[in-house]
Amino acid sequence: MRRRRDGWQSPLGCWIEQFVTYKRALGRRYKSEEKSLRLFDGFVATCPTNSLKEITPELVDQFLASRPRGRPRSYNVLLGALRVFFAWLVTQGVLAHSPVRAKPRRVTSQRIPYLFDADQARRLLEVAADLRDRSRAPLRGATYRTIFALLYALGLRVGEVARLRRGDVDLDRQILIIRDTKFGKSRLVPFGPRVALLLRQYVDLREHRGGGPLATDAPIFSFTRRGHVHPGTISQTFHQLVPRLGLTVPPGVAMPRVHDLRHSFAVGTLLRWYRAGLDPAGRLFHLATFLGHVSPSSTAVYLTITTALLDEAGDRFARLAAPTIREATP
Repeated sequence: MRRRRDGWQSPLGCWIEQFVTYKRALGRRYKSEEKSLRLFDGFVATCPTNSLKEITPELVDQFLASRPRGRPRSYNVLLGALRVFFAWLVTQGVLAHSPVRAKPRRVTSQRIPYLFDADQARRLLEVAADLRDRSRAPLRGATYRTIFALLYALGLRVGEVARLRRGDVDLDRQILIIRDTKFGKSRLVPFGPRVALLLRQYVDLREHRGGGPLATDAPIFSFTRRGHVHPGTISQTFHQLVPRLGLTVPPGVAMPRVHDLRHSFAVGTLLRWYRAGLDPAGRLFHLATFLGHVSPSSTAVYLTITTALLDEAGDRFARLAAPTIREATP
């Protein structure tokens, strides 16, 4: 079947387009999901189907089998895109039942992130500060030191830090404006005096080297005139520095990656709440908002159980249960 002018090939095309438009109107980017649905659209176009009612569970299973996914997560993402789309068609009254019958694959193993403590994070910043300038990368040490400090201290995503512009950094109110996030929404991220001092010193250094104030739309972290430093470059630099940190990676824990700084912030915040006597469960929504998650369930993925957390939770339980134990003891 020939590709239509709108890029869709099957009877599903117009409905997929409406569905993706609907999702993006809710603030979702929906790029990877659209790619999955386009794959299904192309597959259906090769089959003798002329209407939505001819899309059967067998056809969906054939499509899934034609797109081998070695990792359960990858398979579940593909399956999930189809499931949500057809569920939407049912709610719209287009279909009476969803043809998706396949079950998600069980995820038998997950990556255990490496969690940086304060001393290790401090060592990372020291090593980053020692990076030498290059002809096309001036202020290289100061730039990466500030980037890694924001990732660890505020739990930002790498792309969020990379895309920061001068107008997004309010040093007077000590607030960052995080734009164009993973879920297409903006948020405000407050920071404390130490981060404020770090940012102010870095901005002053850049403006001194550049010969004047940065424009409002100028990238905070940039080595060239073409735009902000690429998130992939930040990740590569992080991996180059890791061997110099002298870290001992526990058995079963993955080698450190830059996103682990965000994990470290989330777990560290939870640990501080425990030690301050606060209720972590009652404040989890606050952490989700700070991290830019759509729900606390997304934040829970970052909360790796550590020995320190177990000790704090155990101590709290012991304190709460002590009166009951005393009453029950003869």
